[in-house]
Amino acid sequence: MQTLNLISQLDPLRQLTLASIVLRLLLATIFAAAIGFERGKKRHAAGLRTHVVVCIGAASVMLVNQYLCLYFNSTADPARLGAQVISGIGFLGAGTIIITGHQRAQQVKGLTTAAGLWASACMGLAIGIGFYEGAALMCIFLLCVIVFLNRLDERYLKSSTVMQIYVEHTPDLPFSAILQTLRAQGWHVTHTEFLGQEGRGGVGSILDLEQTGRITDGSGMMEALRTVEGILFVEDI
Repeated sequence: MQTLNLISQLDPLRQLTLASIVLRLLLATIFAAAIGFERGKKRHAAGLRTHVVVCIGAASVMLVNQYLCLYFNSTADPARLGAQVISGIGFLGAGTIIITGHQRAQQVKGLTTAAGLWASACMGLAIGIGFYEGAALMCIFLLCVIVFLNRLDERYLKSSTVMQIYVEHTPDLPFSAILQTLRAQGWHVTHTEFLGQEGRGGVGSILDLEQTGRITDGSGMMEALRTVEGILFVEDI
């Protein structure tokens, strides 16, 4: 009963007034900023500003929709413009998805960010129509999934790490020496592309690497390669 009373107290703010408009846009900014900050902190393509802009835009669409229904056509579908946002946000989300590596060792990045943008748009729609409690719960659940489940995924669920590196070495260095160094660090080569003679007089190669079991960021492996006599240059690409 107390919950119903609390929800009913928000009814005046569901009306299209100046106070409710300011509140909705303010909530869209705060909730989206909480999600976008976490993405931006990890240097993802869509960060703080992108999430906030998407959420404010979605909230504004629902405000416009509510305005049209109230003042122009009372029989209009209040969800019509919101449906276009949900489908249209896919184009923006697709721009944050990056596929790296050779086709035999491809790595897809940005799926969580794209899903976060779509969820931010949905959250903005909820705020824009005045469904404040639903938007607040959505923000809490999204933060829990993005932050805490990401740590769980990195610690327990990811069983392999894929990297692509560029190695340049002298012609007299046997390639087996590079392979032995990689294996000693727990990495194995899934694909090799020889580029031939490079500007420094060395031989360039692009290696697709995979590590199973223990998960590292690859910095130790890169340092181990740099200590091999005959290797001129190593870079993570």
